[in-house]
Amino acid sequence: MIRAVLVDDHAIVRSGIRRMLEEGGEVDVVGEASDADEAGALARRLRPDVVVLDIGLRRSSGLDLIADLLETGARVVVLTMQDEPAYAQRAFERGARAYVMKDAADEELLQAVRTVMDDGVYVHPSLAVQLLAGAGDDGLTDREREVLRLIALGHTNQEIAGTLFLSVRTIESHRRAILAKLRLHTRADLVHYAMEHRLV
Repeated sequence: MIRAVLVDDHAIVRSGIRRMLEEGGEVDVVGEASDADEAGALARRLRPDVVVLDIGLRRSSGLDLIADLLETGARVVVLTMQDEPAYAQRAFERGARAYVMKDAADEELLQAVRTVMDDGVYVHPSLAVQLLAGAGDDGLTDREREVLRLIALGHTNQEIAGTLFLSVRTIESHRRAILAKLRLHTRADLVHYAMEHRLV
């Protein structure tokens, strides 16, 4: 059973999300919060597997809460009305593992939760297309460019995983993708490329 905490400042919305997640019998919603302070305290006390987070909270941005939630060991699934790619990008940069629109089908939210529990990343399909379109001229995504920068600075895969709140397997996957896209072969090649392109 996946233990989840819901963070949204509208009680009726939380009620609908709870019903949606618990219907299939895979998720147990163990707590609900309406603001950042309450959410942080709840996550530290309950240690959920997943936090479903609205980034449009009344008194603060849910984006600022992501780092605190990650410290509890939870995976963060953003559920929002914000369909601007910039919001999704900022959410992922801060460590969120999924970005789902509130008008998505019930199954999509559940699929996002399943995906992050399998150590994957989920993006609402229309946003995924826009985010990919925003990749740099070298074909690297912002995340891959950050991984490349950390590699060039001498960090190990384990250290990079800890810094970016990702698994070592995910970092290894990014590393393979970077080598393939840049047609490079060694760590030294990556360091040289990063220095040449002023990434470090």
